[in-house]
Formats: sequence, C-alpha cells, structure tokens
Amino acid sequence: MPEVLKAPLVVEFPFTRSLGPVQSAFLTGLRERVVLGVKTADGRTLVPPVEYDPVTAEDLGELVEVAPTGTVTTWAWNHEPRRGQPLDTPFAWVLVRLDGADTALLHALDAPGPEAVRTGMRVRVRWAAQRTGAITDIACFEPYDGDRPQLAGHDGRFEDMVTGIVAPARLDYVYSPGRAQTAYINSLSSRRIVGERCPSCRKVYVPPRGACPTCGVVTSEQVEVGPRGTVTTYCIVNIKARNLDIEVPYVYAHIALDGADLALHGRIGGIPYDQVRMGLRVEPVWTEGGRYPDHYRPTGEPDAEYDTYKELL
Repeated sequence: MPEVLKAPLVVEFPFTRSLGPVQSAFLTGLRERVVLGVKTADGRTLVPPVEYDPVTAEDLGELVEVAPTGTVTTWAWNHEPRRGQPLDTPFAWVLVRLDGADTALLHALDAPGPEAVRTGMRVRVRWAAQRTGAITDIACFEPYDGDRPQLAGHDGRFEDMVTGIVAPARLDYVYSPGRAQTAYINSLSSRRIVGERCPSCRKVYVPPRGACPTCGVVTSEQVEVGPRGTVTTYCIVNIKARNLDIEVPYVYAHIALDGADLALHGRIGGIPYDQVRMGLRVEPVWTEGGRYPDHYRPTGEPDAEYDTYKELL
C-alpha cells in the first residue's frame, strides 16, 4: 500500500472586536499599570471584570482598583511553552486571586521550576515594558514576599480609552487526506484524474472518499475519468481574494467530468466570464510543474444536453 500523504496546515485570521465600557476600562487600566475589578450588588469584586453578574445577570459597571499582588489558588506546570504563550521558557499556569478581588485571574508565573510553585504562594504582576491596552500588558506574575502596595483608588476613567482589540486566531494541525484521496492526489501529478467506483450502486466518485456516500460501503476500484467534462452550475466571482493572483471577475464552476457521478470544483478560463453557461464542454489546462489543473477551458464541442448532467447539478 502506498504511503498516505500528510502535510502541516495553518488556519489563521485576525479577530477584531469592539469593547464595552467595562472591558475598555480594564484594558486601558492595564496599559496604565492599574488593575481594575467590577463590584457586584452583594459586594463581591470580580477580576477580570465582566459586564453582567454571573449569578444574578444584572448589569455591572462600578469599577474599583485592586492590587497587583495576590495569592496563587491553583497551578499547573507547563514543561514545553508553545508559540504565542507568555514565556518562552517553562513556566506555571496559575490562577491568582489579587488582593481586593473575590475571583481569580489566569496568567503565567515565571518560576525556576515546579518545586518553586505552591498553592498559597504570594505573587505580583510583572508589567510588560511596552503596553498597548491588552492582557499581554501583564507580562506574567513573579514570586513576591513584600507588603501589599498602597492603591490610589482609581475609578476606571482614563484619557484615550482603548475601544477595540485585534485578537489573532490560529490553528496549526497536520492533515492527512487518507488512502483514497492520496491516490487521487498522486494521480494528478501524472495529469490523470482518478475516482473510485462503488461496488454496490456502481457510481464513480471524484475526488474519491474511500466509501460510497450513498451506500456506505468501502470503495477501492479505481477508475480514470475525464479529462473533459461539462459545466453543470457556476458562479461569477467579483471580489479579489488576498494572495490569489487572478483578476476579477472570473468564473468558478461545478464540472462533471466524463465518467464521473459527482461534479468537482474548477475555475473556467479561456472564455469571457459572461459567456460561460450550463452545459459548456471544458478540458483541464495544466501549468508547467503544476500538481493539479490550473483551470478549465472550452473544448469547442457542442454544449451537452441538459438531460446528460441534470443529476449532477
């Protein structure tokens, strides 16, 4: 059996969000080296502050300053820091109840080893050298055995408030297409398009899934299809995608390859976008060194009759 392919993939995008008055004050406070909590009607102080009481669901807005010192309530040692974590050397994840708060804040503790960390130990905030109004303005916590600092009693009003943040979201993973699609991808390298036939209903699926989606049985019989096919449906793309060197407008279509019982996606070229139509006969165009068809172009054949592809719309 040939080796199954696998490749590292990354899904990444910046998530932009606006802040309400409570979160705006909290993050602006961090920029100014002030930690704020929010008071509830029964006198509790929540840190980080939230806009609604998690017990009663009432609106919250009374901001109070708490100390940058506190007590570790629980912890876990991180032996191998990952990309984007607060420290690049082993550290402890800790929940810290800051002095003056009734809830705990999650952050990193810079400690030489797990033997130096314990529940109940005293810590303080280590501020980042450059602060922008984000949770990363707290670089981490560090062990502390001094007195609780005096507070100015800040009420959460600042100049130049932080009103929004950009939070990067990223997922790193290894993808494997499986046996069936590995064979499909390998066939493309020799400019062949291969599907698999269901032993029960005899339909040919491209790209193959390894099992028939209709009958639920395993498929293994390889069938070469195409390379020509028929446009079944299509759309006109008018918005240019980032890092995609294709001028808009262009057409992206479902193409039923000859011999296949499932249409696949492909870009249509070699014809004005407003002349693409259902039933148009097309063939793949390969670029030098390309591992899959760059686009499909008209073959010059008469259009296919609707009845020949109506089941593949």
